[in-house]
Amino acid sequence: MEEIKFASRSVPVSVAAKVYGKDACWVRAGIIAGWLPIGKATRNGKLVTNIEEMNSKYGRINYYISPKLLWEDTGYIWKGELE
Repeated sequence: MEEIKFASRSVPVSVAAKVYGKDACWVRAGIIAGWLPIGKATRNGKLVTNIEEMNSKYGRINYYISPKLLWEDTGYIWKGELE
């Protein structure tokens, strides 16, 4: 069986949204709430796990979406291409 090569950087939220056929906000909320186990959300180096913390008045949230976890959940292989 051929080994799958995953991209070395985070999958953009917009790409994950297209894969799921949903809005980018749905992906972000799912990652923060934990029901979409494909990555992590952080603000100032601290994990964000509460939907109420999505408010922009607290600062920017960075999202990391693992290419491997996205593949495990959907079967989609992201090779690092941008939209």
